[in-house]
Amino acid sequence: MNELTTRDLIIQGTYLVASIFFVLGLRSLTKPTQARLGMQQAAFGMLFAVIGTLLNGEILSYGWIIAGLVIGTAIGYPMAMKVAMTSMPQFVAFSHAFGAIAATLVGVVEYRHTHTINAQGIMPGMSHGVAAAIGFEVLFGALTVTGSFMAFGKLQELITGRPITFPGQNAFNIGLIAAAFVSLGVLVYNPDAAWAFYTMVSLGLFLGVSMVLPIGGGDMPVVISLLNSYAGLAASATGFAIGNNVLIIAGALEGAGGFILSIMMSKAMNRSFGNIIFGAFGSAPSAGAKKDGGPAKEAKVITPEDAATQLAYAGSVVVIPGYGMAVAQAQHTCRELQELIEKKGGKVAYAIHPVAGRMPGHLNVILSEAGIDYGALLTDVEDANRVLLTADVVVIIGANDIVNPDAEEDKSSPLFGMPIFRPWTAKTVFVVKRGKGTGFSGVENPLFTKDNTLMIYGDAKGVLGNLVKEIKALDEGH
Repeated sequence: MNELTTRDLIIQGTYLVASIFFVLGLRSLTKPTQARLGMQQAAFGMLFAVIGTLLNGEILSYGWIIAGLVIGTAIGYPMAMKVAMTSMPQFVAFSHAFGAIAATLVGVVEYRHTHTINAQGIMPGMSHGVAAAIGFEVLFGALTVTGSFMAFGKLQELITGRPITFPGQNAFNIGLIAAAFVSLGVLVYNPDAAWAFYTMVSLGLFLGVSMVLPIGGGDMPVVISLLNSYAGLAASATGFAIGNNVLIIAGALEGAGGFILSIMMSKAMNRSFGNIIFGAFGSAPSAGAKKDGGPAKEAKVITPEDAATQLAYAGSVVVIPGYGMAVAQAQHTCRELQELIEKKGGKVAYAIHPVAGRMPGHLNVILSEAGIDYGALLTDVEDANRVLLTADVVVIIGANDIVNPDAEEDKSSPLFGMPIFRPWTAKTVFVVKRGKGTGFSGVENPLFTKDNTLMIYGDAKGVLGNLVKEIKALDEGH
């Protein structure tokens, strides 16, 4: 057994410190008030991981490493600084893709290097365990690469957010998955079977496309969580393949965290993984008569001037934000509206659904950016619904599926069974919406035609700005 050198001890020590920081960071992220600290802890963990890797004695030249650091920093830093919070979900998906590319390339290079040396008879053949680790790494890595790019395309609306399907697609995808795992099995049994390795990589790349395209935009939060989990599993497998402890730990944390988050998101929508992956949720509704067979009800419209009067004298107001508020970047104007209502004696709370926005916690981050206190947030659906029962006014800003009554009333709806907010139980509901179309998932919402619902059409930031102006005018008039 080889004795550890001083360099080896230092490397393992930095990896240990990095792992501790990763665990602490993940722990801190479970509490909104400590989220910033959690990100800082994770960043320090990554710093120690990089330092430990750079101390590796097998590095012969730092030229390419330095070039990569310079190029990556030159591209990544401006992107991270300039990206709007509204674009954060697609930025996360885009980042996942490049992390997965790195893991996949490491696996491909490691296999090619080992396979070439083995072919020359310099070293004994690749072990079955190493073949399994590399195969697992490149399969999940390749799937995450193209899957993340597809998710990015849907979130950025470069491709349609509706499911793209064809007859027999689920059977086709299941067949591809089976073929990929058969190739993995062949590789583990015979590590020299290069054809199985490259077949598996190709199938993984194709699976990323074929599995994400049939998933509707409304399910992208869960898809992002799953892709995060896949990227973590690929990174952990990379660690086993190249003998890197910090990669094993960090990858396992990411894989487990992403999987747990996916379960929580699925539970929040009352959906199973199978339904999300194969259900084609959000398909365009078929044309036909209304469910009750009668004429379609018309939504009632209210002007910002009339809405401002009710808000100014409301004792209890609940705001339900959705992605529309993020798109309009209306969070700062919303905070100003909140301050005006509270100044006149009203109480304002924010009902935040677990799957609101385009990724987990998206709306929490948006509101935090505007300086809205976490104490005003209602993040439990049932707690929020109890508050809604006694609310004078509910203001829905760009939200759709999370306030759709069909989730409780219509068993034929794809939303049926999803825990939702019940704003219609309040005295009055204002819905701020850009137009009369459906939401991102493509499902119609009968809330908009209920008797106590009033629509305010327009850009959320502009509408809220008008409400602020009208309330101020009321004060000046007195």
